[in-house]
Amino acid sequence: MSIMSSYARALAAQEGRAQPVATVRHVHLSAAPMVFIPLRLAGEAAAPLAAMVGTDPENPRLLVVPQPRNRDLRFAFMAELADVMLPYIEGFAEVVETVEAKTPYERYADAPQILVPSRGGVAFTKLLGRSTRFRRADGPYPVHPTVPVLGQWLTFFADRAEYAGSSALVAMTDALALHFATGQSPMEDANLATQLAWISPPDGQSGAKAALAAEDPLISPPAGPDTHPDFDGQVLEHAIRAYETSGSEAQVREALRSQLTPTWSLMWHAVRLLRGLPEAATVDVRWVRDREQFTRETARLAEGGSPRGRVDSAVRAAIRLADLESVVQTYEAQRAFDDPLVMIEHRVAGKAFTGEVVGVDAARRIVPAGKTRPAPRPLVTIRTSDPVRLSPGRKLFSSRNRKQRTEVVGIDGDLVVLQINDQMGRGASPAPGSLPEVGDVVCYAELDPGGGQRPRLPAGEDTPWTHGGPPTPYTPTDEDAEEAWS
Repeated sequence: MSIMSSYARALAAQEGRAQPVATVRHVHLSAAPMVFIPLRLAGEAAAPLAAMVGTDPENPRLLVVPQPRNRDLRFAFMAELADVMLPYIEGFAEVVETVEAKTPYERYADAPQILVPSRGGVAFTKLLGRSTRFRRADGPYPVHPTVPVLGQWLTFFADRAEYAGSSALVAMTDALALHFATGQSPMEDANLATQLAWISPPDGQSGAKAALAAEDPLISPPAGPDTHPDFDGQVLEHAIRAYETSGSEAQVREALRSQLTPTWSLMWHAVRLLRGLPEAATVDVRWVRDREQFTRETARLAEGGSPRGRVDSAVRAAIRLADLESVVQTYEAQRAFDDPLVMIEHRVAGKAFTGEVVGVDAARRIVPAGKTRPAPRPLVTIRTSDPVRLSPGRKLFSSRNRKQRTEVVGIDGDLVVLQINDQMGRGASPAPGSLPEVGDVVCYAELDPGGGQRPRLPAGEDTPWTHGGPPTPYTPTDEDAEEAWS
């Protein structure tokens, strides 16, 4: 926990209400996101029990498995879930836009977005995808043809959730934590009810008192995927026995509705809270990436693409890891440059500073390393009151021009001297507007919005022997299809 986040939590505890830690919204919110609240059977890692799902706050769809240990009922549930989710997902594959680039290409104008209550919902979505994408509509233990299709899509969304800044599958507790600091611990923030109690407590109540009330499972049942043990023992067990005796699932359905409805209301309340914040400048840039990935996955599935294997090949795993690291770096930089409250974290740490330009040597020219001719390398002197812990030669980026690279030349007391290295036009002198001017208030940070340099990795067919050599082409097998639910 950083100094600023600790301070915000302490202030929230003192004031009795969550404190803002962002001035803008760093998460994309679709016009009609799909809220998905899954529950699973205790002791069964991937056995679905129920789900409340839909895009209309006033019209949720309740799906239940009256006997979760029954395999046929589980897959009937997944087929019913596919009937709800697939039309929503595939409906975004109708409007196409052309991207004017060096090589023009097409992508979908929008993409689906799924919201779950917490990280547990993300993990359970991944398990559901893994447990269904290898199933078959023929052979032993056949399932409805839509089940493996849904499994591939759930795997896609769970995969996107691992990329920082993606909004394809969002855990609401994480989204709220990006924007509000509560007076409780980060672990307690994993409870959506208590987190929202701090953010918007009832009139006349402090966040602490409202959160304490929200911990009561009778008032705010767990947001899943696990239910409360008391509910399992005192209500659910009897309802399942009643189903086994009478064949009617009405008692199970009403019991599970009572557990899911409060969370359904909380989810839409959280959506309204987040919509109240203006969208950050780079949110759309990240949503474009989600849309492009959705476009590629739609094309892959349309071409009969095989389910993703259980384990990535060595090169694929290395590429994925490099992408994840690069995306994290880009995301952190984008959030900081978009939001002064986020940038404060880096300023306090000495990795960024804000100050006033007090000098500009625009005529300076030097011969850069490896070159034979002098090139413009202006110096900019900035006076700052921030603690600067940056050594000479350190590369920095500016909030006013995030592509322009600069480096620290020297630090003398409250003065920082920077050298501007590019983005000044092609002329012998810097182009007008390419440099800050005396009197400007600027912000520089050790944050690269470009994600840094990625390692050069071999193609899959060139995988070295130290990593198993070139992988054999992956083909789903019966063993994959027998992947356990527990």
